[in-house]
Amino acid sequence: MKRILTIVAAAVLAAAGCGGGASGGGSGNRLSIATGGTTGVYYVYGGGLAKQLSSNIANTQATASVTSASVENIKLLASGKADIAFSQSDTAADAINGKDTFTSKQPIKAIARIYDNYAHVVVAPGVDAGTVAELKGKRVSLGPANSGTQVVARRMLEAAGLNPDTDITKQQLSINESVQAAKDGIIDAFFWVGGLPTAGITDLAASKPDMKMLDTSDVLQKMQETYGEQYVSLDVDMGVYKLSGAIKTVGIANVLLVPDSMDEQLAYDITKTLFAKKAELSAVHPEAQKLDPALGQQVAPVQLHPGAARYYQEQG
Repeated sequence: MKRILTIVAAAVLAAAGCGGGASGGGSGNRLSIATGGTTGVYYVYGGGLAKQLSSNIANTQATASVTSASVENIKLLASGKADIAFSQSDTAADAINGKDTFTSKQPIKAIARIYDNYAHVVVAPGVDAGTVAELKGKRVSLGPANSGTQVVARRMLEAAGLNPDTDITKQQLSINESVQAAKDGIIDAFFWVGGLPTAGITDLAASKPDMKMLDTSDVLQKMQETYGEQYVSLDVDMGVYKLSGAIKTVGIANVLLVPDSMDEQLAYDITKTLFAKKAELSAVHPEAQKLDPALGQQVAPVQLHPGAARYYQEQG
């Protein structure tokens, strides 16, 4: 399934005419937006953004593409196969430093911080696990390969004292595959890092209301000690999934990235459209309600693209 999604993503990217398409030419800008799985927030948000960029930037056609998300998205940017990418800030930090999943520093810049991701650790009905540490010995999906979810999942397990490769029966499933596997009893739990609500988890909760999400506040301090303050504590009202109760979980900022070679005026126009069309984007997904120019500039340690920096300077 993951291979099929990768092939589909590649086909969509090719159809969008990226791979240098943003440089324009007589036919204008053809922009590919690298997002994530179809039931995640990145894809929904990216589709809305593509529509607004196509409608509001002259001679521009933007398309949202299905991907494995953060890690793959950055690699697509660096290779010229995508023009805009959604990413978690921790993955972006690894990319600019050439660390962990990146063997060299990646040529990327940010145009905005957009909203925060919530770490979801979802436990299938009937499975006895109340903490991350209690996932030991269980069948657990860490998210698809080349995803920001997998980066966070491995770090959370390590913070709980588990080896992600030996202390669980590891699977690498997309959000769509994880939800179905949990329904079918094929896995005991899965990690997902995304906004609220995530459609796939809404679907799972509707069909399996005895599923649960773990409070992960017990691993946060260790993650902060190891990786810094990029990880924060966030509250989740489970009412967002029509379940009862509330939990605390690990949070990570999301950023929109572009190649550092992007034309300054184009980066300015993309940034301007993002904030100018907040209402329209919020109608597509409620996480867009968090768009704010003051927050948008907070992309460290990634540098702002000069075009985006110019937009923020004009806001005063």
